[in-house]
Amino acid sequence: MVNGFHDTANAVATVIYTNTLKPNVAVVWSGVWNLLGVLASSGAVAFSVVSLLPVELVLNVGSAAGMAMVFSLLVSAIIWNLGTWYLGLPASSSHTLIGSILGVGLAHSVMSSEVFGRGVNWGKVQEVFAALMLSPLIGFGCAALLLLLCKALIKNPALYEAPTKDTPPPLWIRAILIFTCTGVSFAHGSNDGQKGMGLVMLILIGVIPASFALNEGATPKDMESLLKNSAQVSSFLEGRYEKFSMTDKEARLELSNYLKPNVSPNKSTAAAVLQLNRDVTMQLSNKKTLSDVPRNERTELRSDLYLIDESLGKLVKQDRVPDADVKAAVGLYKNDLDKSTRFIPIWVKVAVALALGIGTMVGWKRIVVTVGEKIGKDHLTYAQGASAELVAMITIGAADQLGLPVSTTHVLTSGVAGTMVANKSGVQMKTVRNMLLAWVLTLPVCVFLGAAFFGAALYTVSRLGF
Repeated sequence: MVNGFHDTANAVATVIYTNTLKPNVAVVWSGVWNLLGVLASSGAVAFSVVSLLPVELVLNVGSAAGMAMVFSLLVSAIIWNLGTWYLGLPASSSHTLIGSILGVGLAHSVMSSEVFGRGVNWGKVQEVFAALMLSPLIGFGCAALLLLLCKALIKNPALYEAPTKDTPPPLWIRAILIFTCTGVSFAHGSNDGQKGMGLVMLILIGVIPASFALNEGATPKDMESLLKNSAQVSSFLEGRYEKFSMTDKEARLELSNYLKPNVSPNKSTAAAVLQLNRDVTMQLSNKKTLSDVPRNERTELRSDLYLIDESLGKLVKQDRVPDADVKAAVGLYKNDLDKSTRFIPIWVKVAVALALGIGTMVGWKRIVVTVGEKIGKDHLTYAQGASAELVAMITIGAADQLGLPVSTTHVLTSGVAGTMVANKSGVQMKTVRNMLLAWVLTLPVCVFLGAAFFGAALYTVSRLGF
């Protein structure tokens, strides 16, 4: 819900401050389109964020350490988001969550007696950080250029005037602004909404694994495809790699170690995938759907499917699967495995969307005032609002397709600042300094909070004997 305080509120700032929509109407309209964006999302961003977590905690999310992880992520993110909202600072919920994840990973590496930082997927962190750092620059530059382009091509002076108090803009300008607000709301739902969905799924898998460890909605056709592609991948592994004799337990240990960051495969890695793949195939061979799997076997089966899925992906990335036809077979099999474990029920999507909408309705005003009044020295014009939101809509939508988490807050607010600079309106340096300070501090503060809460939670549950 606190995500709605920040990110969703940004989507309605321009339509409210240009008198395009009344605040209550704007909030409800944005909430509806956030809901549609969440429902249309693929889940790629949700599981991209989850993949930043240490593999041991993801595999054992129902354990004391796994539940401590979820608790620390939620509490640290809520504290920072509420604090910055109270101060009226547009901070990034994406940065908040990812900082908390890094804190958990670092604390886990210390508390599990591993090399410091080994539990963090630094390759994925680099990819995510690139998206988070570049997107505000894209927002600033592209919004400024778009405003200048509009001035060169569209000569109607009404578009570049500040709104008259309580007077809505001409119909055609209202249509543009409503369209961009709609687009940002939809894109926000499809990208930022997924981060909440990923956390909800971790909680459900940990608390009720019998119902949520596997996708009970998978069809007999899905099962048939999974078994067929599993057999093809097993055939490839048998023909290409030296065989090793190992138990299922040894195979799981081998792959969980292999999935740690910066670990290269050894000769037994493919054998471990093959061993688990055979076991999974035998376990599922007489099942029509995943719902036929006994409930007491689902947690372990989910772990096996996850290990096979991630290990195959890593082998492909490390060029251990050279043939194009084999890569295609592995890709098909990975899609089947994703359907089995990386799923988000409709009711979870609806619940997250409603939480975003309620958060916006409760806390929209503080952030909207900052965006509408405190970034530029002059009042936001129609063209500035439309330019900033159009760029935000396209940027967030593109990131969603790539499965990358970006900050709606930073893209939109930097876009507004870019239009102010392009318009020679000037920016309020105090606000900009505070926003930059929040941007710089969010990650380190949330890393600290995530680590501190994870350590405290794990210590508490160990003392209580869980």
